[in-house]
Amino acid sequence: MRYAITGASRGLGLEFVRQLLNRGDAIEAGVRSPAEARQLQELAQGAEGRLRLHALDISNPQSVDAFAAAVGQGQPLDVLINNAGVYGKDGALNELDYESMAQTFAINTLGPLRLTAALLPALRRGSARRVVHITSQMGSIGDNGMGGSYGYRISKAALNMAMRNMHVDLHPEGFVTIAMHPGWVQTDMGGPQAPLRPEESVRGMINVIDRLKAEDGGRFFSYAGAEIPW
Repeated sequence: MRYAITGASRGLGLEFVRQLLNRGDAIEAGVRSPAEARQLQELAQGAEGRLRLHALDISNPQSVDAFAAAVGQGQPLDVLINNAGVYGKDGALNELDYESMAQTFAINTLGPLRLTAALLPALRRGSARRVVHITSQMGSIGDNGMGGSYGYRISKAALNMAMRNMHVDLHPEGFVTIAMHPGWVQTDMGGPQAPLRPEESVRGMINVIDRLKAEDGGRFFSYAGAEIPW
């Protein structure tokens, strides 16, 4: 299987690369600065050509187009994991940083939307036709009982809707498109107090991705496979 993974230099993205490489898959890894992605470079040295690193700024249309051109090259792509994301600045309703919110939206929502569209030709050549958006339970409207985190919550709720739209549009072609909550994980974003290690979260998400069926498209799952309310 051939995967494209964004935000692959650290956290969940890096762990996706590790686990998928270990079982023999091929990966196109998108990172802001390949030259500084030392752990990915080390993994690539032992991967026998199955891991390629590409510069990718998911908020930059030209960067997205360049990544899609490099990844495509007439080859099939089986699975896209839209993992790159940011939390952004938080604040009370009367203290919001709207410029930061706009950047959060550009990365968390428009970036995955733009990249999925750019990679459609390669995904159509693939056999699996799976698109996975790493979102958050904080983007669930039905589950929101705490408020706050305006930029992050809004951007992830919008990503969930974008996923649902993609499902409606692409399901007739055999695509399975889902949103996935990785849990509260010990990453730079989640912090050391989070209960989940990246290895556990990613192991669960890969298991969910491997088992996806046509009827799962358009749904919102946790890393453990439970469905999450919108």
